Amino acid sequence: MLRQLALTDMGAAAQVHRIAFDRAMPWLVGLHTPDEDRWFYRERVFLTCRVWGHFEAEVLSGIIAFREGWIEQLYVLPTAQGRGVGTGLLDVAKGACDRLELWTFQRNARARRFYEAQDFAQVEQTDGARNEEKEPDIRYLWTRQ
Repeated sequence: MLRQLALTDMGAAAQVHRIAFDRAMPWLVGLHTPDEDRWFYRERVFLTCRVWGHFEAEVLSGIIAFREGWIEQLYVLPTAQGRGVGTGLLDVAKGACDRLELWTFQRNARARRFYEAQDFAQVEQTDGARNEEKEPDIRYLWTRQ
């Protein structure tokens, strides 16, 4: 089931983010504490984005946070990956926007394959100097046909 999340879902959203992030990028584990993650979702993500979640038996298994033209966050629990959760969440944002951009790390091969399969095209690569993690990244763009 997909639904828009409320601020009361913030803790669960932050937890999905942390679990999925740490599994996908183990070289960055420990970058933030759970308290920092909750602060980030409460004070930044939920204030500036539309946040949607995918639920399986009342358990949040994936999240997307987007605003006009940008996907800020898209994370799916490892146990739910490969089952259409990410695609369903991405379709929510695609339905609301004619154009979407996002960043992902160059080393996150699984995310890159996913976005490219969803018709996102690479438009920029950087050395990571501008992101918090100092990790080389890629900006992707999708436009409605």
